[in-house]
Amino acid sequence: MNWNDHKAIYLQIADQLVEDVLKGKTKVGERALSVRELAAQIQVNPNTVVRSYGLLEQEGVLHNQRGIGYYIAENALEKVRKLKRREFMEETLPEVFKMMQLLEISLDDINELYLQNQNATS
Repeated sequence: MNWNDHKAIYLQIADQLVEDVLKGKTKVGERALSVRELAAQIQVNPNTVVRSYGLLEQEGVLHNQRGIGYYIAENALEKVRKLKRREFMEETLPEVFKMMQLLEISLDDINELYLQNQNATS
């Protein structure tokens, strides 16, 4: 992983796991890598992974089966969509709107770019 110096590593790990669920790389009911496996794979302290998994368990994305490991929760996709939407609406959009205002970019400009992007990815 490429780490961002402006965000805690455990949050970046959690974000990556959330993104994997959203993209379908990680499926509901699937066993997550063990703490040690993931820590070795991304070369971080296992305690950092424990913290990430704890956060995701608290959010209802993961559940821990004692002695067996962490699993992707049955409703993980709905949970991560809700979580990421809230984050987008409360953190990202206000910054976007601020820049739009400063740069005098209209909603029509954004809509046009959005439609171009949709056509390019179709």
